[in-house]
Amino acid sequence: MTRRRILVALVAAILVAASVTMLERARAGLEITALQAGETPATLYRLPGVEGPLVVVAHGFAGSRQLMQAYSLTLAKAGYAVLAFDFEGHGRNPEPMSGDVTSVDGTTARLVAETREVLTLGRARVGETGGVALLGHSMATDVIVRAALAEAEAGHPVDAVVTISMFSQAVTASAPQRLLAISGEWEGRLRDAALAAARLVQLDAAEGETVQAGDVLRRAVVAPGVEHVGVLYSATAVREAQLWLDAAFGREGAVAPVRVGPWILALLGGIVALTYPLVGLLPKARVRPAEIPARRFWAAVLLPAALVPLVATTIYIPFLPVLVADYLMLHLVLLGGLQLVLLRVWRLGGPPLSAGAALALALWGIGVFGLAMDRYAASFVPNAERLVVIAALAFGTVPFMIADSYATGAGRGRWWRRIAARLALFLSLAAAAAIDPERLLFLVIILPVLLLFFVVHGLMGRWVGARCGPLAAGLGLGLCLAWALGVSFPLFSAG
Repeated sequence: MTRRRILVALVAAILVAASVTMLERARAGLEITALQAGETPATLYRLPGVEGPLVVVAHGFAGSRQLMQAYSLTLAKAGYAVLAFDFEGHGRNPEPMSGDVTSVDGTTARLVAETREVLTLGRARVGETGGVALLGHSMATDVIVRAALAEAEAGHPVDAVVTISMFSQAVTASAPQRLLAISGEWEGRLRDAALAAARLVQLDAAEGETVQAGDVLRRAVVAPGVEHVGVLYSATAVREAQLWLDAAFGREGAVAPVRVGPWILALLGGIVALTYPLVGLLPKARVRPAEIPARRFWAAVLLPAALVPLVATTIYIPFLPVLVADYLMLHLVLLGGLQLVLLRVWRLGGPPLSAGAALALALWGIGVFGLAMDRYAASFVPNAERLVVIAALAFGTVPFMIADSYATGAGRGRWWRRIAARLALFLSLAAAAAIDPERLLFLVIILPVLLLFFVVHGLMGRWVGARCGPLAAGLGLGLCLAWALGVSFPLFSAG
């Protein structure tokens, strides 16, 4: 191993160790208990022996309990009993989402009922003498607002509601009575929705101002410098949520917001950086594939990107219990197969498949990186229902990533080829969503996941490809991509 690889290994190991230490410190001193509300998995966070108010925490679309930990940990350390859960179809929840996603009486009604079931569990486990609050992000904001209204009608009023990145048509001038709406600075339309909720109480309400009419209190606040995901880690947003709840329950002694976001980035960055020195331990390929001429490259990238949406949307028949996963598998297998033919990979030569290198990349990208994600950031460990989805997705992701590895030079190609290949994929998927928006609109939501995958796993794959060849990098990345997609998107049943 070269000096440079040794130096990178030392720095990365220190970064990983420091990050894990800080992230575990954020959890230290808390009782963290796994619970079940029917089929719904939940986690209770609380200080030992402290009887604080109950706060039920709900995540957004394609999220999980882990994504909400900055709020859960901070509020638990402040003396609240925090119950976070996975909505149906999300995280570890084995029950798929179902119903009409466009109707309030469809999927939304099911999620409201599920939230109320979790509330019932929390009240039974914690008691409700200290009061009850709801906190949710994005999709969950409409759900928790409607759950609060339903609880009030049933004679079990919720004392406070905190919405993050809110959109809900259920908010009225009188309900929920005590509502905080937090938005990220770069969430323009959601900021407007939050301010509109405050102006139902006072027409000239401004952001950052608490307004009141009788028993109704509203506040719309902005977390600076963040967007739809960053707002979940913003110290300003977390502090505002805690202060709002403290005021609602007459509590004092606010704690500093738990800052997990920077340490999650440092941990995942350290794990990626460790890949570089570890790749140096793999056997080095002696033969490189022939360079692909520019004309053939453009043909292999652009023609499939244009043709596949036209073909795939015509023959697509849903068969997997995950939103658009089956279409994505079909799209990728057609795209990858056509690219392999146009690239004429059988003429490029290069090293044979290094199964050990491919397995090492898959184990590192799924096992080490994935387990770190699962503990601190987002659900990455699948339940049994998702394993079938992952296996099916691999039929598309593996040939696509092998073709991509050849097209982009397997870690040795020019940067513009990587950008062109990724952009062609994104445009191809966007075209499919435009052709059949009723069934495939959720493809647009996949694009940020794919971008993050290419930035993180793609970098690890480039190092493997440069040393061991495109087949090893493509196979390993294909398995990683199938896993990442299989655990990210909600299980869904049309029934």
